Amino acid sequence: MSTNLRPSFALDADQLDFFDRNGYLMLRGLIPPSTIDRLRVDSEAWMTAGPDTGNLAPGVNPDDFDVAHRDGVDVPFRINYVHDKGGAASLELLGCPRLLGVAQSLAGPNFVPTYESLVFKAAGDGAPVHWHQDATHPRHWRIANLDVYLDESRPGEGALRVLPGSHRDVPDLCRLETDHGWDPPGAVEIEAHPGDVLVHDVMLVHGSPRVRGNRLRRTLYYEFRAAEQILAEGPWDAGWIERRMRLIPLALDAWAHANPAEPVFPWQADERWRPGAGADAAQELRIVHQWHSPGNYCSAGDVRPAPDEPAAPH
Repeated sequence: MSTNLRPSFALDADQLDFFDRNGYLMLRGLIPPSTIDRLRVDSEAWMTAGPDTGNLAPGVNPDDFDVAHRDGVDVPFRINYVHDKGGAASLELLGCPRLLGVAQSLAGPNFVPTYESLVFKAAGDGAPVHWHQDATHPRHWRIANLDVYLDESRPGEGALRVLPGSHRDVPDLCRLETDHGWDPPGAVEIEAHPGDVLVHDVMLVHGSPRVRGNRLRRTLYYEFRAAEQILAEGPWDAGWIERRMRLIPLALDAWAHANPAEPVFPWQADERWRPGAGADAAQELRIVHQWHSPGNYCSAGDVRPAPDEPAAPH
């Protein structure tokens, strides 16, 4: 299902029903082109300022830059805690009323911005991302990632694949990959364009196959959870929620500054979740996790390699 959002920026009943049944929802053109342009500029700077480049800015934690070891070479692919990496576009995105309207529709008014990261494949990097579930949980609340596409993602070029309905269980992903490879029954290949947002349940099984000669592809992932869910199930506490919630006023200000003619999201969180600003604004931009909800993956060594893919070392 691919839809446009209503003027209220909230998901309607049909969209919520589709998401709950299938575990994903594509929202076309959700993020304004001007915001996407600024995100592309800022993300390019982040990608060229990692610890492997010698351009790491003072105060930036080198551990926030993830690399994969491919054919004996370290290949950067992920940047965590993007708000303190330079530029204001990531905060502007977090304050976008279109994005926050979706978050509130899924998690309620006390939505918490729990994760923010940039995942990218540089030009020519066609490595697969094997079938996985981001996190598993008891499913008493919705937990969703909002995947904001900065570049084209086309079928046949390593685009994301999802298994509709797979979010309701914790399947054996080794068996799935061994039995079906990249074509299990019902799999959907996602086509996306800059400004599109794929909303996916954190338990949705998804991945992307190997491809040769791929162009640059960048996606920003913002995860949202209800404060009530975190208090009931963890893995964080009320103090951590309060620190993360301080991002919202900063984000609303960033949105208003960059888009003075546009409306600002009417934040409706309970008073206890509307903390005042901290003493150090820079520290508010990087509230670390320490603990994470467990995901579901298959050990690479447990799966038969594809004909053109070397076996994982044991």
